[in-house]
Amino acid sequence: MSANLPVICDIEVIKWLKRVGFVATRQKGSHVRLEKSGMEETIKITFPLHREIKKGTLKRIIKDARLTVDEFLSLM
Repeated sequence: MSANLPVICDIEVIKWLKRVGFVATRQKGSHVRLEKSGMEETIKITFPLHREIKKGTLKRIIKDARLTVDEFLSLM
């Protein structure tokens, strides 16, 4: 992890993950689920819809998406 993560909102996270193939499949209350189907498995990520995503939550979303921080930041 070479760069610090910025403070971003939920809409931006969804937009950037859609660029790498994730699709919003459902929303229940204040949480949204994104899925990406691959050859071997389906990656599922559920995270809260907040105006500001905490850095720890964002790091976990990036890890669950099987991206590096640098790859995620390059989507910006």
